Amino acid sequence: MNILIAEPLAPAGIELFQSQAGWKTVVSNPREYMQHLADADALLVRSAVEVDQAVLAKAPKLRVVGRAGVGVDNVDLEAATEAGVLVMNTPGGNAISVAEHTLAMMLAMARHVPKADASTRAGRWEKKKLMGNELRGKTLGIVGLGSIGREVVKRARAFEMRIIAHDPYVTPKLGEDLGVDLVELARLYADSDFISLHVAATPETEGMLSQEAFQQMKTGVRIVNCARGELVNEEALREALASGKVAGAALDVFATEPPPAGYPLFAAEGVLATPHIGGSTEEAQEIVGVRIAEQVVEYLKTGVAINAVNMPALSREQYRALGPYIAVSERLGNLAAHIATGNPAAVRLVYFGKIADGNTHLLRNAGVAGVLARSASGRVNLVNAMQIAEQRGWNVAERHEQRSGYTDSIRLELETDKGITSVEGAVVLDKPRLTQVDGIQCESALCGFLTFMKNQDVPGVIGHVGTVLGRNHVNIANFSLGRRDRPLRPGEPLEAVALVTTDEPVSESVLAQLRDNPAVKFARSVEFHE
Repeated sequence: MNILIAEPLAPAGIELFQSQAGWKTVVSNPREYMQHLADADALLVRSAVEVDQAVLAKAPKLRVVGRAGVGVDNVDLEAATEAGVLVMNTPGGNAISVAEHTLAMMLAMARHVPKADASTRAGRWEKKKLMGNELRGKTLGIVGLGSIGREVVKRARAFEMRIIAHDPYVTPKLGEDLGVDLVELARLYADSDFISLHVAATPETEGMLSQEAFQQMKTGVRIVNCARGELVNEEALREALASGKVAGAALDVFATEPPPAGYPLFAAEGVLATPHIGGSTEEAQEIVGVRIAEQVVEYLKTGVAINAVNMPALSREQYRALGPYIAVSERLGNLAAHIATGNPAAVRLVYFGKIADGNTHLLRNAGVAGVLARSASGRVNLVNAMQIAEQRGWNVAERHEQRSGYTDSIRLELETDKGITSVEGAVVLDKPRLTQVDGIQCESALCGFLTFMKNQDVPGVIGHVGTVLGRNHVNIANFSLGRRDRPLRPGEPLEAVALVTTDEPVSESVLAQLRDNPAVKFARSVEFHE
């Protein structure tokens, strides 16, 4: 094996490669590494080297790209997949560093450390003015119990803090194991003395600390954000600081980095800012260097891919055979995640027809990846889906039905604490299509922008949908209907579903207008990416 290290890597990681019998390790740099690409089986990078189609074309033997770190923006994942090259990263390698920085920010706010330092250096001795607070006995609200959130829990417990958390994508069992109370977001806002954010930036979390959110918090709350700048509405935070609702805000991340000159929050009283250094420790860099080396060695020696961020290497024939059903499974999972309510606990897949005869693990992973895609912070795919589901405490199961007369199809059931959502689909003309939702026969392409509705089967609903979408200049590409054969309860109208494909996304405000009709019980939209 020929290992090409294109950027600085922890010495222990380099030594691991060098210790492999018969392997050749080339330690290069971003300026000169290209001359070694022709023979490379593995390429190790950090963030400076751009691994694009041109680079991949010069590396015909390349099997794996190892990114020592989390982000893979510098790697063209589509081109790597097409070339049959696995890409892996090291998520969680800096979790302890970020968690420690979070506690450092909390302590700095509670004891006015930056202000005390500046005051003392200026020759003032303001002991009374700089009276602080203990962390002991205070309530810490953690939003997000991923790897970093869990590490914050461990360290905050040492300060005898009461810890509550909100994460709709973990099971109650995980909360019990961590010794934290899982609560709704509104209660976390109302009860917390400190609030620390540890979630990904998604359409649902962007600007989650809004004016409305701050109004729900207790006066004097302190905010810590070492996750993503997009999570905080900065103008709302500035107003909350000015009013005294928020006593302090410690920010390691910003919506624009670095923040522009004249950044309004830097003029606000009570703001502590650091330049996105939460994960910047010598120890974290050592950890990710060693981990990526271990992962690459494991993959090259055994084929086991850990923390992969793209499709596993498949032959063209295998991908051609599995591709359509992988797409069906993934999109069923995505749809189920969007139309289900409650906290996920289990994902079950049932296979019908000839596909039930073969190895369906890739289909299983694709379905789980589809469910996870709505909430995961990083890229989720066939390789890492099961690992992430396990971390969240989900139960994943498969069943194979080989009854005669069934065409090849997949049913995915998503179980939450509110019930079970069931969706079924098949491949029609080489395209993924929906065939059933919660036992109601229906038919729609699983592509583009889809609005899913549940309603009573009474006159006027279809006209209402057309009127609302027309009034909001949303063009309908396809409208599909289905209804149950019998009422759920005697005397009630039949339950029906509507699947409306549109040329553009249907906004939440338009969905609210759809729900204004008393017969419409549920309306939610989902976008399927090709």
